[in-house]
Amino acid sequence: MKEKALIRGLSGVIILGGVGHAAGSWFDYSGKPEIMLWSLCTALFMFLLGAVNWLRATRMKDRPLAWIALTFNLAWLAACVQFIHIFHNPLDPRVDMFMIVTLALIGTIFRSLVQSRS
Repeated sequence: MKEKALIRGLSGVIILGGVGHAAGSWFDYSGKPEIMLWSLCTALFMFLLGAVNWLRATRMKDRPLAWIALTFNLAWLAACVQFIHIFHNPLDPRVDMFMIVTLALIGTIFRSLVQSRS
């Protein structure tokens, strides 16, 4: 029960981050439609990532869903690492927070995959 609450909380952080990213993109890039498009696509990915992880909290023994969530989370982690590489700012609190949240979700996925195997 505690793990479900943890997963939902972490998923909520990602979803709220997507809301913030979408709002920031809308206001910051309203005059740059090419950049705004990609930025809003990132927000959409964050919503989907949060939703898949939220769903996983209700279906902890669903191995295919766990593998899908793992793939999404690893992709998001790679995007965060690339963001740090491009902008040369490893101490950006937004990226650091998402990396910590994503690593925690990956940990819960590995745990459920191992438990459901035995």
